Amino acid sequence: MTTFTAFTTLADRDSAEALAELVEELDPAPYGVGVFEIEDGSDRWEVGAYFLERPDDVALALLAMSHTAAPFAISELPDIDWVAHVRRELAPVVAGRFFVYGSHDADKVPEGSIPLLIEAAMAFGTGHHGTTLGCLSALDRLEREGLRARNVADIGCGTAVLAMAAAKLWPETVLASDIDPVAVETAAANVEANGMSGQVVCLEAAGFEHPRLKENAPFDLIFANILKAPLIALAPDMGKYCAESGQVILSGILHEQADDVIVAYVAEGFTLASRNEHGDWTTLVMQRKQ
Repeated sequence: MTTFTAFTTLADRDSAEALAELVEELDPAPYGVGVFEIEDGSDRWEVGAYFLERPDDVALALLAMSHTAAPFAISELPDIDWVAHVRRELAPVVAGRFFVYGSHDADKVPEGSIPLLIEAAMAFGTGHHGTTLGCLSALDRLEREGLRARNVADIGCGTAVLAMAAAKLWPETVLASDIDPVAVETAAANVEANGMSGQVVCLEAAGFEHPRLKENAPFDLIFANILKAPLIALAPDMGKYCAESGQVILSGILHEQADDVIVAYVAEGFTLASRNEHGDWTTLVMQRKQ
């Protein structure tokens, strides 16, 4: 099956979302359209669309011009079994005691490790990205240093790999939430695949805006592996829903963005406990003051 892609960039989110809505109405229609913040510190946004037929070049050019977007880059993807390709390319990941793997590598799980099964078809948040690796390494270190979290939340959970990692360490129910319903479905599927139904509860929510999250607060430990802007926007709620002396593990932060995130959390009563780098990304552990 031939697939075509069309990508462009814009200066702000509102324009990107407006353009994406119009792209969805094209003929031939795309089977998927996404809007993403570009993670390079430029504050630009990307609109991407996927088609089973070659899209209308002229229509895309006119839409780009009308929204002050860069010209669409149109490409034809080769006919590849992408899941099989990902399975070949994604080797297991080791982060402290955690071993993140796909079912095709089930025979490679080391004895004494803490295994986390994430299927290749659900590859975002597998642990290969520096942000997830940083969060897992921080969690492993905190537990070794004596942390015993009785109440844990994973905000913006993606595949729920962080929530499951915490639930593997402590016999408590972990709440995993995401604003994206597809991510929530993915998280729930991973939880079931790991035999952790009931230990990790997956919720659809923006930030802490879910009754279950508010009822369970305050939390001893909170993960938020998202992006700089939403992390800063979440800082007041983090201060509200994190327990005294509780800790938050933050990532999705480029190195040059870390100081801004730290300032936002210090203003809400947190202190910097640790700061670590993995590839292009920084992971912060912030502790709420007593």
